[in-house]
Amino acid sequence: MSLFHDASFYVSVNQFQDLPVHSGAEIAFAGRSNAGKSSVINTLTRRKKLAFVSKLPGRTQQINYFRIRDNLFLVDLPGYGFAKVPFEIRHHWESLLSEYLQTQKTLVGLVLIMDIRHPLKELDLQMLEWFSITGKPMHIILTKSDKLSRNRAHSTLKQVKDRLMLHYPSVSVQLFSSLKVVGVSEANEALYNWIENKQV
Repeated sequence: MSLFHDASFYVSVNQFQDLPVHSGAEIAFAGRSNAGKSSVINTLTRRKKLAFVSKLPGRTQQINYFRIRDNLFLVDLPGYGFAKVPFEIRHHWESLLSEYLQTQKTLVGLVLIMDIRHPLKELDLQMLEWFSITGKPMHIILTKSDKLSRNRAHSTLKQVKDRLMLHYPSVSVQLFSSLKVVGVSEANEALYNWIENKQV
């Protein structure tokens, strides 16, 4: 059974002070604007339109909360990178992301979404750096693995693992394809362990 199968929209916020107050746990999802974050969320929750999928990068402009159960939330963070938005808005997103990732006490872990064809770009590394200081777990999902041959996908996975071992050895990483529904069980297992360790 999927950890996220009962997910439903809860609330959207644009300011840190407006974040929901609760005593449970949050699992956050972040990624570049074109990395396929919404597709990952929809695949994991088995809901085609739970998270909005757009052909225009950067449409997720707020922090979106989805309730998994009474004391557990999936948090969809604003996409970063190629969004064609004014500097002031982009700066606000960056500040909001940084503050949320580094100070949100109910956050138990971060899922970082990367296109397997373009992993570990500068902004991805910045996200790793921002979050690593919290000591909380991170899990990288390499999306669109169906775009590569099996051998190349696994070669890229190994390259990413090797790079992570140098500075972020505790970060786990996996292949994923929303189109082929590959990697769902692996992702569920990794994130379920976070919740079990938190005893939520």
